[in-house]
Amino acid sequence: MDLENIVAVSGLSGLFKMAANRSNGLVIEDLDTGKKRFASMRKHQFTPVESIAIYTDDGDSTEIKHVFESMLKQYDTLPPADVKADPKTLYNYFSEILPNYDRDRVMIGDIKKVIKWFNYLNARGYITMSDNTADSEEE
Repeated sequence: MDLENIVAVSGLSGLFKMAANRSNGLVIEDLDTGKKRFASMRKHQFTPVESIAIYTDDGDSTEIKHVFESMLKQYDTLPPADVKADPKTLYNYFSEILPNYDRDRVMIGDIKKVIKWFNYLNARGYITMSDNTADSEEE
């Protein structure tokens, strides 16, 4: 799974690939069109997707790539819920994907965003099973 250069940019919908780093912002690239543009640090905040984690009940958190891997593993038997579904359906889906997520700290908006990002990145081939996961499944 290659999430290394994928960033979420505040004020802009979707995810972008970081094309270049400048002292006053980032040059970001649209994942669909490849069109590059400059995003200023004064106007936007940047969050690398690989640094995002989901709160869990044990007081720790789980990296989003592990959540994506779990969603990918269960894709055939449990496809991602529609982001427009009712909250109960979304919470039930997320509890199947990550049973120990912190129900007090993970909001419905977070779940919707994880599902949207998964669908977006999966459709573009960014989400694959890691080597560690494939090895453990073979054993």
